[in-house]
Amino acid sequence: MIRIHSLCKSYRSGTEAPAVILQNVEFQVARGEFAAITGPSGSGKTTLLNIIGALDNDYDGSVAINGQDMRSLNDRRLSEFRNQTVGFVFQHSNLLAPLTARENVLLPGYFARKGENEAALNARADQLLERVGLGAKGHHLPSQLSGGERQRVAIARALLCNPPLILCDEPTGNLDSATGTAIIRLFQELQAEANLTLIVVTHDDRVSGAAKRILRLENHRVVEG
Repeated sequence: MIRIHSLCKSYRSGTEAPAVILQNVEFQVARGEFAAITGPSGSGKTTLLNIIGALDNDYDGSVAINGQDMRSLNDRRLSEFRNQTVGFVFQHSNLLAPLTARENVLLPGYFARKGENEAALNARADQLLERVGLGAKGHHLPSQLSGGERQRVAIARALLCNPPLILCDEPTGNLDSATGTAIIRLFQELQAEANLTLIVVTHDDRVSGAAKRILRLENHRVVEG
């Protein structure tokens, strides 16, 4: 599903020499794989995830998803790709405070171009909230939810448009041990049920231990863990 070839990424600040973040990165991820990206802080894990998710297209090399070269897409097509192909789960859940859990889950549906009517989207949001164990809390605001519950809402939101690819950046980073373990178990169940391709950036040994494959960033390159 994902093919990365000769990927290079550098940052330039003023007149200083470019700081190399990624250099000649090469790897593939098959459909349905659960892969963890690990490595020390500052090694480029989040940068790599953003490139895979088409949030960053300022790089050299080739990134292809489902055979589609990301560099060949214009801004409109990239937006459609992010909405229909990728679900994002971030460390801080990134829920909108004035919206209820259900309204947060529905957000991707407002931008989708899949012809689904409002009733169908509402039904799917309710189904997903039920699936992540929050069926009774759809009308709660984020401030009324625990950290683990907010992360479950973020997972439901990521799944709303049935994306085949889920990208997660430190999804257990702000959670206590028990809650983090529950989130990992949920990811495993969802990935197996829907044959999702799941890529998780993590420092958490429990997450990397649950993954079927570990991609470790060392010296700006990806090596198998």
